[in-house]
Parts: sequence; C-alpha cells; structure tokens
Amino acid sequence: MESKTKFAIGCLVQWYEVDIIGEYVETLKEAIEHYDGEVFVDFCITDSETLEKCVSKEKLDELVMEVARKTNIGVGYKVTRFTEGGLTTIADYRREFNDKYCELVDVLVWGESDMLVPKQAFVILDQIHQMSLQRNAPKYLATFGICKMWDDTWKSLEHPDFTDKPFIENDYDNWWSLKYTMTAEEMNDINDRTDEVDLRVLPQHKFNGCGLVISSEVIKSGVNIPKSVFFVHEDTAFMLMTNKVLGSIPQYVIKNILLVHNRNHPEKRNYIEGESGDTMNQKRRSNDWYVKANKYSEENCYNIFNPNYKSKGWQDVWK
Repeated sequence: MESKTKFAIGCLVQWYEVDIIGEYVETLKEAIEHYDGEVFVDFCITDSETLEKCVSKEKLDELVMEVARKTNIGVGYKVTRFTEGGLTTIADYRREFNDKYCELVDVLVWGESDMLVPKQAFVILDQIHQMSLQRNAPKYLATFGICKMWDDTWKSLEHPDFTDKPFIENDYDNWWSLKYTMTAEEMNDINDRTDEVDLRVLPQHKFNGCGLVISSEVIKSGVNIPKSVFFVHEDTAFMLMTNKVLGSIPQYVIKNILLVHNRNHPEKRNYIEGESGDTMNQKRRSNDWYVKANKYSEENCYNIFNPNYKSKGWQDVWK
C-alpha cells in the first residue's frame, strides 16, 4: 500500500489582516478534514510596524492576540507558529518556509491570508504526487484553477466558468470578476459541480504565489526565492529560478477546481494609521515606501541573472 503524501502549507499573517484570516483558516480546516494523510500547518504572525503603523500600541497587541486565536486550528494538527519582532515580508517568509519544510514533507503549498482553499485540495494533490512518482518525475509544480484575470496570458490557469467572461476594470460586483470578493460557499458551489478532475500540463510555467504547489524535490535541487527579491514579485523570481535550474519541469493545472484569491477583500488592510484610498491598491500606494519597495523588488527580480546589475534593498527604499 502506497504511503500518503505529506504536506506543509504556510501562511504569513500581518496584524492588519485579522478580519480576513478566519476565512482562510476555516477552508483550510475543511480541506485537512477531507484528507487522511498528514498536513503540517505553519503560520508566521507578525507584529512589526516597520512598514505599516497601527492606530495604537494597545490595539496592535489586541490584534496580534486575535490573529493567534484565529489561527489556532485545533488539536490533531501539527501547527508551528512564531512571531517576528522585526520586518518579515512575504518573500522572506516563503524563502524560509521552503528551506525548512522541504526536508520534512513531500509537497509544499504557499498559503495566503486572502486565499480560500478548495476542500478537495489535498486529496487531489496526493493523487498528483503519487502519479509523479510513478512516472519518475518527482520535480514538479501545480496550481488550481483561478478566477478571471486581467489579460489573456492567464487563460491557461483560469477555471472554465471564468475564462470566457469579460475583464471589466473596477468591477467589484460580478462573481466572476478579478476584484470580486468570493465566499467559501460560492467556491464550494462551483467545485461541487465537478465530477471528474480536468488535469493538464502547461507548455511553459505560469503562476502567481497564491496556492502555489511545489514538490519538495524542487527546493532540494537548489531552487528558491533569491534574497535580492526582498519584498514582492517573489513568485515571478521563483519561476525564473525554477526555469534556470530545472528547465521545463511539469506544471500541473487542476483546471476545474477553483482556488479563490480575494486580493481585493475590503477588510484586508484594517487598523492602519494614515492610509488613504478606496481600494487595496490605492491604500498600499498611498505609502511612499510601498511604491519604492515594489519598484526595486521588481527590478531585482528581472535582473537576477544580469551580471552587471547591483541589487537594491530596504536601505535604498529609506533614502
């Protein structure tokens, strides 16, 4: 009898995401309950105000405690939780998560606080991993179907219910829109209509970081997020490194099982002092540091293999 795949799923949680993290946790718990193998669950809860300032010290302490409570998913699960006093970005966390868990499990999953996990996730991923071993192809990536995206380069990843819908700028109302905030019930209604999994292999890699699935053998081979990518664009940097080190290893797409990324959730950035704007993007970009850090991290990402480029860092952001 073949052994069940062992998974680790990791998520960085900022204190200001306290009002959305419960949705991620509840869908993750349901997915674990549907699977009879082992899943390590890792949370990094940050209390740093290096970038965003909380409205008060008392409120910050309250929020961190509330995040810790919501991410305590119960007895029977292996949970690692740690709080960083200093700055920890998504790139920092995912780099460390990859390094740590590639030695402990078979498959890594990048979680996010604004992600909803399909309840079928680990069952299907176990089947994919067993298939990859039978085919003697232990190094692979995998992604679930996603919602409508902003251009046609993402069509290969879009769930069939979404892919033929139009992209409408600033559409927050239609269920298939990029900027719509979907509930777990809506996601489950879509996924429950699937009788047979539509599994495909992409001709070339294409993914964002939300819900990315990575076989541990990929990390063991030397692929990871470069330290020069210090803030965001860590998913693109990881893709470029994968291509460079391992070439065109398979990227499986579970096309007709939807994984939700509520990137524009209205409760995503609460309790932050001094931000302005009506949308998540406007709120982020109201901070001068964000504009610079985003720009420099992107430049670093696309110059990883440029021998004449000197990477920038936080010291350049604060100039």
